Amino acid sequence: MKRLLLAVTLLAAPFFSAAAAQADSPQHLVDSATLALEDMMGGQDNSAQQFLQKARAVVLCPSIFRGAFFFGGEGGGCVMVARAAGGAWSYPAFYTLGSASFGLQIGVQNAEVLMLIMTTNGLNAMLNSQFKFGADAGLTVATLGAGVNGSMSAGTSADILTLSKTQGLYGGISLAGSIIGYDSGTAQSYYGTPVGARETVMDMTVSNPGANPLRAMLAKYGG
Repeated sequence: MKRLLLAVTLLAAPFFSAAAAQADSPQHLVDSATLALEDMMGGQDNSAQQFLQKARAVVLCPSIFRGAFFFGGEGGGCVMVARAAGGAWSYPAFYTLGSASFGLQIGVQNAEVLMLIMTTNGLNAMLNSQFKFGADAGLTVATLGAGVNGSMSAGTSADILTLSKTQGLYGGISLAGSIIGYDSGTAQSYYGTPVGARETVMDMTVSNPGANPLRAMLAKYGG
């Protein structure tokens, strides 16, 4: 049992190190989100891009770490970017995603997660201080799997669409029960002033040129 625990710890160590570095650097999170978007969109057919072109906003989580040894948990940093009335993309608002579970489970996993916010209801839910996936019966969250075309019918009526790309010992990732919340401290560090999520992505009162590559990547794939 001790050897098994040590093996899991060694497997998890690189993911914990990456998560710690990301948490210490808002720009690193933004840069990682840019690379994750290109990685996910570049490997998909036109269906995923069609959803992105219609999205009101996107949430990008470039490195969601999940590990378990009886007790399990997942978490990581995310950014949300919204589309302005003229079609330009906002500068990012910062979020954290986390969850916890208990069960007979073991393994580690690292995932890139993209959430496409398709409706006003979905956007308003994300702009709240905290949002728990699966807790709002009036909100529809659909998952786009590897066969995106097979999810077209579900995607057309969903408030939020999720797409993930995983590596590790788990077979997949589920956001059910996960909580995403606004990270005001990271936002203040990045913009140099206290700012809320709605002020950032809707009112667009702040900017940082470090996020321009992310906005350009969204314009490339999302119009």
